[in-house]
Amino acid sequence: MPAVDKLLLEEALLDSPQTRSLLSVFEEDAGTLTEYTNQLLQTMQRVYGAQNEMCLATQQLSSQLLAYEKQNFALGKGDEEVISTLQYFANVVNELNVLHTELAKQLADSMVLPLIQFREKDLTEVSTLKDLFLLASNEHDLSMAKYSRLPKKRENEKLKAEIAKEVAGARRKQHLSSLQYYCALNALQYRKRTAMLDPILGYTQGQIAFLKKGYDMFSKKMDGFLASVSGMIQRIQGELEAEAEAMRITQQELLSGSDAIYTPDYDASSPVINRNLIQKAGYLNMRSKTGLVTTTWERLYFFTQGGNLMCQHRGEVAGGLIQDLDNCSVMAVDCEDRRYCFQITSPNGKSSLILQAEGKREYEEWICAINNISRQIYLSDNPEAVAIRLNQTAQQAVTPITSFDKKLENTTQSSENMAQTVSHNESLPEHANREPEMEQLIAPGTPIQFDIVLPASEFQDQNRGNRRTNPFGESDDKLDMSADEGSSLKQYRLVNVLTHCLLFWVFLLFILGLLLQQMFVVRFLGSMAVKTDHTNQVIFEAMRQVLAARAIHNIFRMTESHLMVTSKSLRLIDPQTQVIRISFDLENITQFAAHLENKRLVGFVVCTPEASGDESLSAYVLESNTEGEKICFAISLGKEIAAAEKDPEALAQLMSSVPLSNDGKFVLLNVQSEDDPDSVPCTEGLESEA
Repeated sequence: MPAVDKLLLEEALLDSPQTRSLLSVFEEDAGTLTEYTNQLLQTMQRVYGAQNEMCLATQQLSSQLLAYEKQNFALGKGDEEVISTLQYFANVVNELNVLHTELAKQLADSMVLPLIQFREKDLTEVSTLKDLFLLASNEHDLSMAKYSRLPKKRENEKLKAEIAKEVAGARRKQHLSSLQYYCALNALQYRKRTAMLDPILGYTQGQIAFLKKGYDMFSKKMDGFLASVSGMIQRIQGELEAEAEAMRITQQELLSGSDAIYTPDYDASSPVINRNLIQKAGYLNMRSKTGLVTTTWERLYFFTQGGNLMCQHRGEVAGGLIQDLDNCSVMAVDCEDRRYCFQITSPNGKSSLILQAEGKREYEEWICAINNISRQIYLSDNPEAVAIRLNQTAQQAVTPITSFDKKLENTTQSSENMAQTVSHNESLPEHANREPEMEQLIAPGTPIQFDIVLPASEFQDQNRGNRRTNPFGESDDKLDMSADEGSSLKQYRLVNVLTHCLLFWVFLLFILGLLLQQMFVVRFLGSMAVKTDHTNQVIFEAMRQVLAARAIHNIFRMTESHLMVTSKSLRLIDPQTQVIRISFDLENITQFAAHLENKRLVGFVVCTPEASGDESLSAYVLESNTEGEKICFAISLGKEIAAAEKDPEALAQLMSSVPLSNDGKFVLLNVQSEDDPDSVPCTEGLESEA
């Protein structure tokens, strides 16, 4: 070992510059040693902390391996082979944790503690002695400066002795502190070597002891167990490789298709549409109001369940009810310049839901599925067959057939059902029982109008003038009777009484007309020209052709209106602006009927005089939120009132026979149970002599 440099103690009293220079070298060495010791101690404390963390981690690992058996896996519990293996490993890890705990304790005693003691004892002692040495040196310098300032004249022996004594004490204190400081610096050169070797020696011995105990404990008894676990892992790995290969082949097959399937609405030009669906599921955009004029669209997952439309947010376990589809209506709408929007309206018309599909096929299939569900097809024994039959009927009816013989085969069944439909025939000819040919009802190729294109006319308020009209015809001006008329006062009073009686009769008829103001919420399906109004079969044929054309040509949009039935007219009113879209005089309506199978369908024939003297006939088809029988009954009652206005006795009989509601208006239909044997069929109530 090379010789160690040291400070000479004999030079401490002289404190020469050479000694001070050598002292600064030792001090620099001590400072470097202190800095390195701190860094080494931090590293060893990190090793000790990691070993402690290893103890806690192995303990937690053992607990987690035992907890595998208690896990409630969604796809079922793990197999027993894995559970037993993990339990064995948990015991091994627990025993290994004991060894880790012993190693951590040994590292703390033989690695960390010696280095801490070296820093706190040796290095701290050197730093303290350095401070004392500097303090004593400064005191010696001050005392020597005071002694040097003693005057040579008028020497004071007493003062000189005191200062000399002070100098001697400071020099002795400096000499003592320098000796202690030099000794500590010299000893530090030896202690730093042992201080660096002891901690790493303790670390190495602890690791060797740990590994030796672990080998003795696990090597022999675990050889067979580890071999079996390795075999099990290899077997599972083989199964994984086989499954991965199968999934790779499936993935290639799925990706081998056209890239067009990733494009929204890729088959818009020629979509393959299934119109026989009785259930449907997929993502739609739902429109929601966030303010008075602001709306938001949210993409949600919708699916049908029975007669309900369900909605489910992404991440939810189950969906919630959003709309009851029984007897609801669905139609295409234009909404905020978005494509493929459709609206579902409840039977009472009070609530609606606007949805947007991703593509044309989804858009049309959703509308067809909701239409099928709205008819309650899902309640039948074979709903798929019923849906197919209904759609096949629509397919057959879309194209007008000029040959009655060909069409008769497809319409025999429907004609028998139509004969039982609720209807009204104002003028029933003798040959009405014979089934007319279709060409006699509607000309082949007759165009169908699917929207109301007539110009709307607003209500004309007859009382908007500055002058109020008296309903009794009396003038506000006083009667200016001349002297000549005074002689015939008696005659005038008689005429006045007769005039008032006539006005009262007119007023009574006016009040009677106001009693019949029935409002219905309807949707316009279509209208077309017809050739006859002598049978209600023309209405049923118009219904069939309008519905078939809408189904085939994918026309789902319908105009919603308020149908006002009075004793004078029949009006279609815009529900938002209250503007009259179209109005018909009740006397021009010659036929009206409600469909028996679809009770919400109603139609009527209007006879319109032309300037040439001829008459044009048009059939109008509507869909109501209520039963069509009620609309037919309202029209029939209006015709009876119009006819009764010409006969006072018939008017009195009508007012006594028709019940009134609490607010004084006519009760159009009595709500009776279908099982009530005393209920009167609506067909009889609809027939009229008018």
